[in-house]
Amino acid sequence: MEYVLGVDLGTSAVKVLLVSKTGDVVDEASESYPLYHDQPGYSEQDPEDWVKATKAAIKTLTDKLDDKKAIKGMSFSGQMHGLVLLDEDKKPLRRAILWNDTRTTEECREIETMVGIDTLHSETKNPALEGFTLPKILWVKKHEPEIFEQADVFLLPKDYVRYRISGDVSMDYSDAAGTLLLNVEKKVWSTVMCEKTGVDISLCPALVGSYDLTGTVQASFASETGLSTDCQVFAGGADNACGAIGAGILQDGLTLASTGTSGVVLSYEETGDKDFAGQVHYFNHGDPEAYYTMGVTLAAGYSLSWFKDTFAKDISFEELVAEANASTVGAKGLLYTPYIVGERTPYPDSQIRASFIGAHASHTRGDFARAVIEGITFSLNESVDIFRAKGKTINKVVASGGGAKSDLWLQIQADVFDAEVVTLQNEQGPGMGAAILAAVGTGWFTDLKSCANAFVQYGKSYQPIEANKQAYQQLFSLYQQIYNQTKSISHDLAAFR
Repeated sequence: MEYVLGVDLGTSAVKVLLVSKTGDVVDEASESYPLYHDQPGYSEQDPEDWVKATKAAIKTLTDKLDDKKAIKGMSFSGQMHGLVLLDEDKKPLRRAILWNDTRTTEECREIETMVGIDTLHSETKNPALEGFTLPKILWVKKHEPEIFEQADVFLLPKDYVRYRISGDVSMDYSDAAGTLLLNVEKKVWSTVMCEKTGVDISLCPALVGSYDLTGTVQASFASETGLSTDCQVFAGGADNACGAIGAGILQDGLTLASTGTSGVVLSYEETGDKDFAGQVHYFNHGDPEAYYTMGVTLAAGYSLSWFKDTFAKDISFEELVAEANASTVGAKGLLYTPYIVGERTPYPDSQIRASFIGAHASHTRGDFARAVIEGITFSLNESVDIFRAKGKTINKVVASGGGAKSDLWLQIQADVFDAEVVTLQNEQGPGMGAAILAAVGTGWFTDLKSCANAFVQYGKSYQPIEANKQAYQQLFSLYQQIYNQTKSISHDLAAFR
């Protein structure tokens, strides 16, 4: 039996999957590492912690294998946008600044001024947001000039771990697309973005495809993990790109709706020439000939967990969802907007806050719970609506995350999205996408689509119920009015928080 490893470097832990040629997850291991929040809005990690955790997780798997050489290849999924600055000896100059660090609002506005909104969107296909890498680079340049002067190259998190494994310094297109320095359509570093923001293009690493070979496991790493030095190392991709691959989102018409703490709607795109004017994210796919568009709801599953912790601590999630199921479509005239931590798509607004609209004396806790689930789904549907307005066909949605574990929530998604909603039989997320990249890289399959057809199996299917669909279309129209009606109130209330 031969295997590949799918390494998913997340924000709180690394998860490594041992996957067979038939796509079965034979074993898995996970190791956590700390987050550092030295000041409000700061979020950092030590790159060495990622390396140590990855070594430990891999060794847990190899210790159980008689034939270590049976692991033929490995690839990566990684948390996006995090800045790892390396000196000329390729050693980190400081802790990595992560995707969820929010210190760079001023730098985002400076980018808009230096580059211009139209040029920013035409070059990078994305707005200037605190999460992206370029604002972090400019922050270090401004606030830590003595460190910045020593910088030789920057990498993203999974690329640094890969460098430590194979010795290769490069970045794949799907992760580079989240830096605000890549011309997404042309798949080259943007000289326009570099020149206008004062970033030397030499700071940018070589660009590679997601299943391109980037070396083999170095002897030192092999000795500590049990891997063979013949094990091939492939570039990997951004976590959302790998999540799409792991869910089989590799053809037009397929869309992923993931409801974890945040929510993501991700749709396959065949070209990189559409103009969404920064309303949604527009990135390179792990498929070398494709792209994907993505909308984000900041508080998806978090809205429901917040509601439960605040108003239903005494019952389980299952009981709370059962109460919601006893309510009706539209929660008896109650709407919820999931803006408890601000919003991303289509309103990049950190100051907007959540609302319950339409509450009356006969509403029960179950009605409120249903309104929360519907509101989260309406927010995700804002992205679906934008995609369709640009001519995108969305007829099948693959559901993953917490929202894919509830029949009620899945049916609501089908009704609101007006599309078939299917689940995954064996949901493994971005780690499976990384394993698929390794399987294609090693030559087991000729392309990602054929590998995904073998590795990814769909489960239950949910079709829209016509009466529900029509009711939700009316409710969604009302939902879309709430942001503009409450924006000024939310911003004024900020003074009292």
